[in-house]
Amino acid sequence: MQSWNLMEIETPDGSRSPVVLHSEVGQARTVLIGLEPGQELGDHQVKEAALLVVVKGDVRVAAGGEHVDASAGTVFRFDPDERHAVSTDRGARVLLVLAPWPGPGHYRGGGGSAD
Repeated sequence: MQSWNLMEIETPDGSRSPVVLHSEVGQARTVLIGLEPGQELGDHQVKEAALLVVVKGDVRVAAGGEHVDASAGTVFRFDPDERHAVSTDRGARVLLVLAPWPGPGHYRGGGGSAD
């Protein structure tokens, strides 16, 4: 068994210092992301299905022309290649789970390592 206290893990540079908690090829990757006030994960997409859990604070999530303001305890699910953005005015902490890891086409050209 492994466990993490998501409130005690440091992310000193906000979105520039995500913490990979667990990554196993063929299964999933779990990442803790701290967002400082005013930071965002701009419009993007990933090759994996993604679950985004708001752990602390408030975020605004945009996807498919829809915007949702959410607080701690909210969970979002995105399909592979679904474009989305996450932003915060006051700061937040989110947990991202990508599965399967890596998704088909994640590494362009077939190279690279998943860990």
